[in-house]
Amino acid sequence: MTRNQLASFYQGYIDCLNRQAWDQLGEFVHPQVTHNAKPVGLAGYRGMLERDFREIPDLVFHIQLLIADPPNIASRLDFNVTPRGEFFGLPINGRKVKFAENVFYECVDGKISRVWSVIDTAAIAQQLGGD
Repeated sequence: MTRNQLASFYQGYIDCLNRQAWDQLGEFVHPQVTHNAKPVGLAGYRGMLERDFREIPDLVFHIQLLIADPPNIASRLDFNVTPRGEFFGLPINGRKVKFAENVFYECVDGKISRVWSVIDTAAIAQQLGGD
């Protein structure tokens, strides 16, 4: 894929997530995908995403920054959400929080095969500290 094709592919992937179009996830994600160096496979990856949407009913992925350099993608995603219960071990209790995720991907055979994700949990903790 060219840079533009890879960027368009990633935007399609994010759209798939936001629509929760789980039957289409395999069009974007490799069957042997890893997440933070842990082999999870497509079924495990889908399970992680489905759990995220259950725990965060208003979850929407917003692309703030996107860099495509085949076969790699780097993105900064922004979130403004209201998780249920605890979130990363922090007592959210239905409060809205804003945070970012820096995520890097490697594509193999035209699909996302490796995902490295870092979520700004310090920003979440700081927002909760004032209450």
